Amino acid sequence: MLGPTFRRHQNIFLMGYRGCGKSTVGKLLARQLRRRFVDTDCLIEERAGKTIRQIFDADGEPAFRELEEQIVREVAERKEALVIGLGGGAILRPSNQKAIINGGAVIYLRASAESLFARISQDATSFERRPNLTNRGGFNEVIEILAIREPIYQKLSQFTVDSDHKTPDQVVAEIEGWINS
Repeated sequence: MLGPTFRRHQNIFLMGYRGCGKSTVGKLLARQLRRRFVDTDCLIEERAGKTIRQIFDADGEPAFRELEEQIVREVAERKEALVIGLGGGAILRPSNQKAIINGGAVIYLRASAESLFARISQDATSFERRPNLTNRGGFNEVIEILAIREPIYQKLSQFTVDSDHKTPDQVVAEIEGWINS
């Protein structure tokens, strides 16, 4: 049981692959819990003054991951009881894993590769804002990257919600049920 102390003082981290619903669910959950929602990818873009794709293209992935590490550490250290949507790869660095675990409750929004690819394909802004992470692209990239990240998501999560075939409201209700159990 998490209890009232958790609800008042602890951050809630939402993690998962791009397209799993972190931003949509995060905003709804924050509203339900009367908290503020923070998206680490948005904070990175604000600080850099460019999209994630532009950061990758101009500065490379290592520079992006450095900035991501700073942002994750900063939000994890905040004592505001935030709902935090993490970038899909934020969990790759051990320092981020430690900050996330120490910074609050960690929830994994799991979705199948098929669902993720369908959602990403339907998002008109995805291609212009997000880089390919492999030379494969498309569905094969989702499968390849998910195979690397899934074990880390599972290791870090205190609670997992399968977001396939569920509305964002249903996912939020499941999370609230876990929080209140």
